[in-house]
Amino acid sequence: MKILVINSGSSSIKYQLFNMPSQEVICSGIVERIGLENPKIKYESATNEIEKVCRIPDHKAGLQKLVKFLLDEEVGVIKSTSEISAVGHRVVHGGSTFAETVVINDEVKEKIKDLFSLAPLHNPANYEGIVVAEEIFPEAKQVAVFDTAFHQTMPVEAYKYAIPNKFLEEHNIRRYGFHGTSHKYVAERAIEHLEGENCSKIITIHLGGGCSMTAIKDGKSIDTSLGFGPVAGLIMGGRSGDIDQSIIFHLVNNLGYELNDVNNMLQKESGMVGLTDGLSDYRDIEAEAEAGDEKCQLALEMAAYRLRQYLGSYIAVLNGVDAIVFTAGVGENSIPMRKMVCENLDFFGIDIDLDKNNMKARKIEEIHTEKSKVKLLVIPTNEELEIANQSFELIK
Repeated sequence: MKILVINSGSSSIKYQLFNMPSQEVICSGIVERIGLENPKIKYESATNEIEKVCRIPDHKAGLQKLVKFLLDEEVGVIKSTSEISAVGHRVVHGGSTFAETVVINDEVKEKIKDLFSLAPLHNPANYEGIVVAEEIFPEAKQVAVFDTAFHQTMPVEAYKYAIPNKFLEEHNIRRYGFHGTSHKYVAERAIEHLEGENCSKIITIHLGGGCSMTAIKDGKSIDTSLGFGPVAGLIMGGRSGDIDQSIIFHLVNNLGYELNDVNNMLQKESGMVGLTDGLSDYRDIEAEAEAGDEKCQLALEMAAYRLRQYLGSYIAVLNGVDAIVFTAGVGENSIPMRKMVCENLDFFGIDIDLDKNNMKARKIEEIHTEKSKVKLLVIPTNEELEIANQSFELIK
């Protein structure tokens, strides 16, 4: 069974075509800068690697370019779109409605649209990808895999906010959490890797442009750092993470800011961007910090401090921890950040091996010492494979 996975962002489409259940990647790539200057498509198969700049005004055009590559007589990997049995879509926000993967129908699409306001940067693009894929792959089942679904197992004391009850009861205002597909994937890989060892209490740390941490007990999410929207918790690339809510009212009531400006600032101009006066890429920030830039040094220290705060609180929530997993772009590649987070935590039985940590993960890596009571793992995430697995299990 061939399953095409589409991860549709506001200006990009990541894709992978899998042969299931073998999990063989037939081809993969990304359509970048949709609707912007110099858009391009990358396409990679077992025999070809192509990067092409071309006109891509919208997501429909992007998917059409992708299909041309898939069907091309020379570099293509299928002869007809009917060979695609299912298209698995990443959908960021499923609200309280979706606790598991679903086959998409008109009702599902309407509910995804209803959640636009909760994920304005993501759900509209996810929805657009679904609509276009339905047109291009009319014989395939369309499947939605929700970032929030994995966190629907959180107990009420973890997901409910301490505001009047009516806001949960009438408006579903609660902690939802995100990056669930990634957290679920790496937690399952950790359990497989540590087969035979105690691994009932795991903390997964997803560090990329967006960042989140999840406490996992017996394979289920019981708490996570992102909340009602994707701004709370850890310090991120452009997002602030936790702040005192009274700052928002002070900015509006006393400093003359408009609410939309404050929202844009917290979503896009804060986090590492705000702390470094414009840098969001950890590679750049670490290079500047190494060269002596004090703002970049402080930004890294603050990010690590916030991570340690959440790490300590989740160890308390779990009453211990068996394994800590780093994943996503920064988690897999930032040697300094992993070191800053894990050093001087011997009280918890956490002991990082600095030599083992001195690498960028391309497979599962162990970075703890022999005496460490807690396993420290770096596991490359693969959200597309997780989406393919869930799509296959649903329709097989």
